[in-house]
Amino acid sequence: MGIFEPFRAIGYITSTVPFSVQRLGTETFVTVSVGKAFQIYNCAKLNLVIISPQLPKKIRALASYRDYTFAAFGNEIAVFKRAHQVATWSKHVAKVDLLLLFGEHVLSLDVEGNMFIWAFKGIEEHLAPIGNLQLTGKFTPSSIVHPDTYLNKVLVGSQEGPLQLWNINTKKMLYEFKGWGSSVSSCVSSPALDVVAIGCADGKIHVHNIKLDEEIVTFEHASRGAVTALSFSTDGRPLLASGGSFGVISIWNLNKKRLQSVIRDAHDSSIISLNFLANEPVLMSASADNSLKMWIFDTNDGDPRLLRFRSGHSAPPLCIRFYSNGRHILSAGQDRAFRLFSVIQEQQSRELSQRHISRRAKKLRLKDEELKLKPVVSFDCAEIRERDWCNVVTCHMDTAEAYVWRLQNFVLGEHILKPCPENPTPIKACAISACGNFAVVGTAGGWIERFNLQSGISRGSYFDMSEKRRYAHDGEVIGVACDSTNTLMISAGYHGDIKVWDFKKRELKSQWDVGCSLVKIVYHRVNGLLATVADDFVIRLYDVVTLKMVREFRGHTDRVTDLCFSEDGKWLLSSSMDGSLRIWDIILAKQIDGVHVDVPITALSLSPNMDVLATAHSDQNGVYLWVNQSMFSGLPSVESYASGKDVVNVKLPSVSALTSSEADDDDMERQVLENSGALQASSFSISQKQIPELLTLSLLPKSQWQSLINLDIIKARNKPIEPPKKPEKAPFFLPSIPSLSGDILFKSNDSEADGDNEEKNKKDQNSMKNFDALESPFSKLLKSSWDSKHFLDFTNYIKSLSPSALDMELRMLEIIDEDIEEELIKRPEFISIGQLLDYFINEVSCKNDFEFMQAVVRLFLKIHGETIRCHPSLQEKAKKLLETQSLVWQKMEKLFQSTRCIVTFLSNSQF
Repeated sequence: MGIFEPFRAIGYITSTVPFSVQRLGTETFVTVSVGKAFQIYNCAKLNLVIISPQLPKKIRALASYRDYTFAAFGNEIAVFKRAHQVATWSKHVAKVDLLLLFGEHVLSLDVEGNMFIWAFKGIEEHLAPIGNLQLTGKFTPSSIVHPDTYLNKVLVGSQEGPLQLWNINTKKMLYEFKGWGSSVSSCVSSPALDVVAIGCADGKIHVHNIKLDEEIVTFEHASRGAVTALSFSTDGRPLLASGGSFGVISIWNLNKKRLQSVIRDAHDSSIISLNFLANEPVLMSASADNSLKMWIFDTNDGDPRLLRFRSGHSAPPLCIRFYSNGRHILSAGQDRAFRLFSVIQEQQSRELSQRHISRRAKKLRLKDEELKLKPVVSFDCAEIRERDWCNVVTCHMDTAEAYVWRLQNFVLGEHILKPCPENPTPIKACAISACGNFAVVGTAGGWIERFNLQSGISRGSYFDMSEKRRYAHDGEVIGVACDSTNTLMISAGYHGDIKVWDFKKRELKSQWDVGCSLVKIVYHRVNGLLATVADDFVIRLYDVVTLKMVREFRGHTDRVTDLCFSEDGKWLLSSSMDGSLRIWDIILAKQIDGVHVDVPITALSLSPNMDVLATAHSDQNGVYLWVNQSMFSGLPSVESYASGKDVVNVKLPSVSALTSSEADDDDMERQVLENSGALQASSFSISQKQIPELLTLSLLPKSQWQSLINLDIIKARNKPIEPPKKPEKAPFFLPSIPSLSGDILFKSNDSEADGDNEEKNKKDQNSMKNFDALESPFSKLLKSSWDSKHFLDFTNYIKSLSPSALDMELRMLEIIDEDIEEELIKRPEFISIGQLLDYFINEVSCKNDFEFMQAVVRLFLKIHGETIRCHPSLQEKAKKLLETQSLVWQKMEKLFQSTRCIVTFLSNSQF
């Protein structure tokens, strides 16, 4: 275990695997693949519903039916019920490329033409296929479809061009279609009988009658690449949607046999899947550009418009930065998009608007990407002025202007910062002052200029007057930074010269030379340290006031890609193209932890609370989150779990925080607890780790434990107004006898009837004996031996009870009749009261479920307080409980008091 452990990846929406759509009741859900896991979205708002555990290999095909999801990975198929893996089908020798839901069966087809038939009814007992067949001849399957009303028949397309119609029941090929001399890339059944649409790699779409083997119509799609996806409308409109390899969606009118509309730049990459929702004028599309979109046909001209979408970066991010106290991450990617990711809620993630790009591109007949700003190479942000004006500045690749953004509206700002208009050169570095009023930018020509963010007006340039230059540095400016009081501005040049300027007067105060070419600088405003990275892979720390080098860190063997200080200034994190992430302790002047990942880290950012680390990697479109274990482990020092000088190999975080094996283990543990009767509510989980000197809350609803305290008031309020009605009696002329079962028994003079009554009475007496022998789980758990496991089981059980049920269980132990002392201490109720006192002593001392335990103890003492007062053995345990409670509360009161003092002091201070 290291300081930072893999948590999860964000920003992944879909991959190159076609999605699967299923309808449950009135809701429609879409299942998409994201590498080794899958995600399920609710189409109503495209909000994320389920994330599956991680599989050993990347998913190659998907199918879904109600709560079941079938995911092919390698030569195996994983079967999930919601997010829990229930079975694995492994019979294929080659990789599985295609899955088809076929009634109550699933067909799987591998690259070698082996088709297996699986039944998912009673899936736990039937893990073997119920049938298989081998496709004949030189036939590499590329698509599979079940024509409607064709019983037990599937149509398989091939990369060679022909298509085959198979009966999976008789395992015979019924017919082979010659094809059109081009690879079949997509095949879909139409609402009309005997008709299918076949998309080919040459860009043609063939609407074919498979019963007569006759072509109905052919659509040309050549100018838009290969046909990669097809879908028929099912809402009564004669429409066929086709997707191409260039990201264009075409809508064809089947009645008029012509093109109706084209969605240009629907996606930035190849269309992977298309699907018209059942009986709705809504088309769903997925692409390899990491986006999922829904289009609605509700305009007068019949053209679709974008209804809702989810998207992430289609190219790897270049720069990332935590924002909004660690709740969001700003990310700039090679796809020219500037995005805001939410760490907490995925649907809050969005791309910042670049002002009507789609509308302008449509008028100019250009692609959206051609009008977007070039990729961001550097940016800075300041939260303090978010509500007032633009608070983000970005520098773009080979661009002589810097752009400002208003994050409150998620839109590009109205001002463009243009330094040195006489000799414009690309801007390479930028920084925003601590007050949020000024932005400082540095160019490739050595020019540094300051701008006012509110007006966008230049507020002067920085010149090195000692050498009579009209610029700040002799070469490219690789970094600029401002201190916390707007006193100093620090800049660094590519040739190794670092200069400290007077921020307001724009005069040079001091400078020094590193001795080698610089790559990057990072400044920490609190401790005044400047971290520099040179081309010799060495990280040097300078004090900008004393102009001295205070630390030097060596260890990276390749180019250092990014640096990041911790908020308290004690740690420095660095990443390199050698695949390592190293954590340096600035005070101890040594490396305290290091990890190595397979994909090099290109950018990193540590949240202000230091609880989450975000990283971006080369050739990866997502942002990866790592959790700081030092904040939650409870261990006294970092050395107890950090790797020190060693670099440990670690896997990248996955989209899901759990692997399939870990999820199975968690389910197995939960099932064991449920079978023991200890866990009734699946929403509670007990953490074994606890921060020392703090208490743990139960996470129960406030109403549940508060109702225990106010149960008498609730009962009085809920007391019925009308008195209870008496049970219905038998007619007066039919004499009856009482029975334990509650049934009316009539007297009879017949001996046979008397015998029946006697037999009935015996049954009632036996039922009463059985009733006396019944014990609730509460009593059973009390009688078991107390250890850590039983404490946990008992806690989970009483947390699952409603307030009234828990009150009843406690009142069942109430001692009403007084016996002799020797006999009383042997009664089960007396023993259970003593055991409950022991249980409360343990739970209060452990500080677990604190607020819930306080409410239960109060209710317990209210019911059994008199019994405890009258018996010395119980009094001793009650005194011990009081001492434990007082000790725990004194420690908490001490913490509260220190916090109250700080709050009082700050509230009376004037800044």
